[in-house]
Amino acid sequence: MDLTRDAIVKMIENGESLEGFDLKDADLSYSNLKNGNFQNADLSGAHLQNANLEGANLKNANLDGAFLFGSNLKDADLEGATVQGAKLQDTNLEGAVLKGLNLRGLSLFGAQMDGANLEGADLSCAKLKRATLVNCNLKGVNFSKAHLQRAVLRKADLTNAVFSEANLKYVDMDGAKTEGADFTDSIR
Repeated sequence: MDLTRDAIVKMIENGESLEGFDLKDADLSYSNLKNGNFQNADLSGAHLQNANLEGANLKNANLDGAFLFGSNLKDADLEGATVQGAKLQDTNLEGAVLKGLNLRGLSLFGAQMDGANLEGADLSCAKLKRATLVNCNLKGVNFSKAHLQRAVLRKADLTNAVFSEANLKYVDMDGAKTEGADFTDSIR
C-alpha cells in the first residue's frame, strides 16, 4: 500500500500502528511522528531529517541509509534496529534505547545522547565529535578507533568499555565510572 506523507502523519496522530510497513525512501522530513509505532518497519533510505520521533517505537526497524540528521528521537526505542549508513549528525537521542546496536563508523557529530542506553553497542570507528553522552549507560561499548574529540561523557557508566586507539582529545569524563575500561593506545 502506497501511503502519502499526510496519510502517514494522520495515522500517527490517530494512534494507528505502522508496524511492519514498507516506508522505504519515504519523505517524512519535518513531520510530527511523536510516539509512532514503527516496529519492524522498513524505513531504509527514508528522509526523516528534522522529524519529531520522540518516544517512537523503532524496535527492529530497518533504518539503513536513513537521513535522520537534526531529528528528535528523544526516548525512542531502537533496540534491534539496523542503522548502517544512517545520517545521525546533530540528532537528539536523549534517553533513547540503543542497546547493542551496530553503530560502527557512523557519524554522530554533535548528537545529544544524555541518559541514553547504549549498553553493548558497537561504536568502533564512529565519529562522535562534540557529542554529549552525560549520564549514559555505556557498559561494554566498543569505542575502538572512534573519534570522540570534545565529547562530553560526564557521569557516564563506562564499565568495561573499550577505547583502544580512540581519539579522546579534550573529552570530558568527569565523574564517569571507568572500572575495567580499556584505554590501550588511545589518544588523549
